[in-house]
Amino acid sequence: MSYNDTFRDRAGRSADAKKKALELLKAKPKLSEAELAERKAARLAREQAEEDERAAKRAAIEAEKAAVEKAKADAEAARVAAEREAANKVAAEKAAKTAAAEAARAKLAAAFMLGGNESRYPARKGAKSG
Repeated sequence: MSYNDTFRDRAGRSADAKKKALELLKAKPKLSEAELAERKAARLAREQAEEDERAAKRAAIEAEKAAVEKAKADAEAARVAAEREAANKVAAEKAAKTAAAEAARAKLAAAFMLGGNESRYPARKGAKSG
């Protein structure tokens, strides 16, 4: 090819190339039924292997997601249990304080009801009884 080529020269070369490609296609021997069946079986086996690989990857991803979800659920359950335990501890402390306060009130009330006030009063006033 040179720069002095004309349109006819290029069109002729293009036509020759097309003819040569067509001859190559025509010259190709047709495949036998056995070869076609073998290729089809190989293609199907390859596709099945790819599908199995994709399924294995999907299963691994699902298993990983399930493990993450289980870990989140376990962490949440542990957090809730810790909160419940802390709340129970606070409630127990509050109940203990309340019980101690009630006991102190009861002791004080018992002291006043059983004459504790009268027995102490004369002692404070210099044992004047009257």
